[in-house]
Amino acid sequence: MTPFRVRYAPSPTGHLHIGGARTALFNYLIARKNNGQFIIRFEDTDQTRHMESGIGSQLDGLKWLGLDWDESVDVGGPFGPYRQTERLDLYRPFVEQMLRDGHAYHCYCSEADLEQERAEQEAKGEMPRYSGRCRHLTPAQIAQFEAEGRKPSIRFRVPADKIIAFEDRIREHVEFESNGIGDFIIVRPDGIPTYNFAVILDDHLMNITLVIRGEEHLSNTPRQILMYEALGLAVPEFAHLALILNQDRKKMSKRDESIIQFIEQYRELGYLPEAVLNFITLLGWSPKGEEEIFTKEELIAQFDLDRLSKSPAVFDMDKLNWMNNQYLKKADLSRVVELAVPHLQKAGRISAELTAEQQEWVSRLVGLNQDRMNYAAEIVPLSELFFQDEVSCEDDEAKAVLSEEFVPAVLGAFLQQVEQAESFAVESIPAMLKAVQKDTGYKGKQLFMPIRVALTGQMHGPDLNMSLYLLGKEKVVSRLKKLL
Repeated sequence: MTPFRVRYAPSPTGHLHIGGARTALFNYLIARKNNGQFIIRFEDTDQTRHMESGIGSQLDGLKWLGLDWDESVDVGGPFGPYRQTERLDLYRPFVEQMLRDGHAYHCYCSEADLEQERAEQEAKGEMPRYSGRCRHLTPAQIAQFEAEGRKPSIRFRVPADKIIAFEDRIREHVEFESNGIGDFIIVRPDGIPTYNFAVILDDHLMNITLVIRGEEHLSNTPRQILMYEALGLAVPEFAHLALILNQDRKKMSKRDESIIQFIEQYRELGYLPEAVLNFITLLGWSPKGEEEIFTKEELIAQFDLDRLSKSPAVFDMDKLNWMNNQYLKKADLSRVVELAVPHLQKAGRISAELTAEQQEWVSRLVGLNQDRMNYAAEIVPLSELFFQDEVSCEDDEAKAVLSEEFVPAVLGAFLQQVEQAESFAVESIPAMLKAVQKDTGYKGKQLFMPIRVALTGQMHGPDLNMSLYLLGKEKVVSRLKKLL
């Protein structure tokens, strides 16, 4: 029995996109669940879109998500090379077989010829497709084209009146009519195979048994099946993933700015990779039960193609933020600090080099806000009040708190405690507040609320003792004096 083998085969055109990451992840999960192999190869024959950095960027994004693979450009493997431009010699025998068996032919049509043909078909209200004008060229016609210096492409000869049917692992029974396809190019005039031809040869030569890919490839499948059959090759199973929609339930495009679309951007914003991986897995796959938070190992154990949805998945940014917040709450503080520090430095809040004392202060600052952060970059707006010279009180309710007649007594007593304090450690602040209570007779909300509003401008916030400590004695004294 052939080992269970799946692949992720992107074009190296830039950073890892959410859609590509989901395709890679589903392939990875099904391979690990079934003790199979997960292969990554690169379809780089379209040199107009190729970016050399795209290969490293794709692999880095997948590594950051926590994926590993059995074969690829970086780890090698028995079925390499793992980029199409290095496999051209492997394709040539199949091209020759197609031509020899009459399943393909040379086409000398120029771009101008094809454009004119398309325009004429559209004018008649017909679906544009190649008419087959080079299907039956005579030797004399071929000689004339050669004399003119025309370089032919090679087209696949699509059989007429054929129903191409297959059982998709997600969409179940799917059928196409061959008459709607038209003869298509399998090798360009420069000798480079097109995507549809190279992909079936790679899948065959690499023993791929299941092709999991996006819905946009569904229309490629009948072409690919016809070529498998023409070459006498086994056809793998297919599973076509439903689209990912934006929050307006419209098809997500790479120009859609309502969604952060590239894995690298999540990394830069300080999302946790395990949270992003968890979220992406739920885009079109539903686990058993109501639980939504899973480790990678739990996802592998539960993953099943039968639970993939035919309906489009909606990318819910709020849900991703909620999920990442759940992970951040449980993460080690040192890890969250490491993610947050670069954002504070970029915002000019802290220096590039921190003393041990400054590092301790930053750790406490991040710890104070850890439960409130959806992602690490949010530390900047969340901690803004600790870096302001002055605090402003914009909220009417907060202003009302400060207008109470007892407030000057509370704030004055607290100012006296702070000024007299030898130590302004977080551990010493509760004793100061207790002393204010004893001196003024005010307690509870009447004690804590005026101090919080006066020093932070907010009615609600994280732990008051830690907030006061982080503000520091100098800021606390300055703000109280100014208000009083």
